Amino acid sequence: MTYFWIALAALVVAFFAVIIIRALRFKPRATEAVAPTGVAADEQAAIAHLADMIRCKTISYYEDERIDKAEFAKFRALLRRHYPTVFERCSYEEIGPSGVLFFLKGKSAEKPAVFMSHYDVVPVNEEQWTKPAFDGLVEDGILWGRGTLDTKCTLLGVMEAAEHLLSDGFVPENDMYFAFAGDEEVAGKSQPVIVETLRARGIVPALVLDEGGAVVEGVFPGVKQPCALIGIAEKGLMDVQFVIEGAGGHASAPPSHTGIGRLARAVTRIEAKPFPATLTKPVAEMFDTLGRRSSFVYRLIFANLWCFLPVLDAICKKSGGELNAMMRTTCAFTMAEGSKASNVLPPRARMVANLRIISGSTCESTLKRLKTLVADDGIAVSIIHGTDPCKISHTQGYGWEKLTHAIAETWPEAEISPYLMFAASDSRHHSAISENVYRFSTMELTKEERAGIHGHDEHIPLEKIVKTVQFYVRLMRTL
Repeated sequence: MTYFWIALAALVVAFFAVIIIRALRFKPRATEAVAPTGVAADEQAAIAHLADMIRCKTISYYEDERIDKAEFAKFRALLRRHYPTVFERCSYEEIGPSGVLFFLKGKSAEKPAVFMSHYDVVPVNEEQWTKPAFDGLVEDGILWGRGTLDTKCTLLGVMEAAEHLLSDGFVPENDMYFAFAGDEEVAGKSQPVIVETLRARGIVPALVLDEGGAVVEGVFPGVKQPCALIGIAEKGLMDVQFVIEGAGGHASAPPSHTGIGRLARAVTRIEAKPFPATLTKPVAEMFDTLGRRSSFVYRLIFANLWCFLPVLDAICKKSGGELNAMMRTTCAFTMAEGSKASNVLPPRARMVANLRIISGSTCESTLKRLKTLVADDGIAVSIIHGTDPCKISHTQGYGWEKLTHAIAETWPEAEISPYLMFAASDSRHHSAISENVYRFSTMELTKEERAGIHGHDEHIPLEKIVKTVQFYVRLMRTL
């Protein structure tokens, strides 16, 4: 027995020695410092042009009859007025319901780049805003308005950078495309049609850049410095309905389990058994990159996921939120329908869940698991609509290196890392023609500013507008 305890103690000491040594060696990788190149963009023009864009009420709705198409036409006319050199040097075509595509011919067609954005915005509840949502108001160094962050500022950055460069006689090394849609917020058809147009022309982009991550702080445990997060993949998106019929009647004599009660039981069964954890490439690379910058306690975990992954999984399950969403398919019940009267059992009851599907899974496999968990033949489980997760992009090679270099020039203090994007963007369509699709919104955003995206009082400090233009100039120069 003495030898047993000695051996056990030795194993415990060895275990702790291994995890501590691995954590001590888990340090940031050496990177070459990047000296920023100067950019003499017209700051006042950029600010004024974005204010003009905000004044276009390009609100998108799922119901076509609610869309003010004159505002969208006004926006497109504004582009022609503000960027005459771009229109002179580039071909321009309107594609799909509201898409526009610029083509700038370079010295070579070997490594084309696509710069994406969308110019539609979500609706506004004016009563919740302290500043006008569509006046393009500049006050105390801030531009207020719907679309300042999502995503007219990035569209402005592309156009201002192109106008600035082309006015100086710039000719890119490779072809460039500027692909803008006016229906991204309603999962519209414009970008899919643009993608099919590019595919038909044999275009295989070496770089596609769309909205997504940003330069942010306080988003990774134990990391204090700013992080530039680049989405290299998106989760899939699926809405599922759970319907039970034939259980109507008077509420004074209910069955032992009502239709809504059975739906509630189905909900609790699903929520009690979260989808299994999956360490995808974007998340694994994020842990490996940012984990090296975290405090020692967190480095113990991220340097030793071979033994601490179950612990991390348990923490994610308990806490929910963004860290949990990185690790698994999530299911959020968002809608419920029943009777119109309090004393009537509904003849048809329905609940809807929104799911974000982790890479490696599909809509079909996710639906199969939901049906198994519900375990009630009286409840019909079906997909309303859904898209599988898109392909994961590379984190090495031409596109990644050009993008990260421009980020390092513009935000030298930021740690650059891949990540998995939870929200859906138009960039997922471009994964069909490119393995180098990246999601980065080219802004440094505080928690308060991020809350304005799709919220009220959306705004952007003026210096961040200028920095967005500088970023695109630096990136375009290298392509």
